[in-house]
Amino acid sequence: MNEADAMPGTRPASKPLTRGEMAARAARDIPEGWYVNLGIGMPTLIANYVPFDREVIFHSENGILGMGPQPEPDKINRWLVNAGKQHVTLRPGGCYFHHADSFAMIRGGHLDLCVLGAFQVAENGDIANWATTSESAPAVGGAMDLCVGAKNLWVVMEHTTKAGESKLVRRCSYPLTALGCVTRIYTNLAVLEVTPEGFVVTEMIPGLSFQELQSRTDAPLKLAC
Repeated sequence: MNEADAMPGTRPASKPLTRGEMAARAARDIPEGWYVNLGIGMPTLIANYVPFDREVIFHSENGILGMGPQPEPDKINRWLVNAGKQHVTLRPGGCYFHHADSFAMIRGGHLDLCVLGAFQVAENGDIANWATTSESAPAVGGAMDLCVGAKNLWVVMEHTTKAGESKLVRRCSYPLTALGCVTRIYTNLAVLEVTPEGFVVTEMIPGLSFQELQSRTDAPLKLAC
């Protein structure tokens, strides 16, 4: 890859992706037939962007398998919610079950992929997606189990905080959720793989130079060959 390579599609140069565009970009990479858990927050949007004719079986840790996209306002089932308490739908063949059975699936290694949001990801794949402050996520929840139980872990998050601080860091300063488990990251600026050599950039938004991306990133970056 060279610096001219970028996210596909017609968009204004250097305009960061929206939350929906980030979710759609991640959804495009999920293989047919995978069992996938979507963490609360931005990752839940991914279910809205997987084509209905592609079989991806979404799991929610509160006890759903075969979760579909968000319902239309006039088709809400108020008893059917995901782990983030958002109303969802069931795809044909979908079901719901006890919370303990859901975690048996997670801890038993039956999920091909988990997609989480994060406050920080370190260059060695460490993830921090909870905090102890009152204005942030109050507890780690099931993320610890998902990070070590899923076969692959992707993160969807903004590249920087609202204050402009990088979320891709050399070492996490937030409380860790799990060690060395993140394999891929989708931000509003780029797609990156986590490798033994650190972050490798595989895509960038149109008009963004590698030097500019590096200036917004705490950890060193490499371009994919």
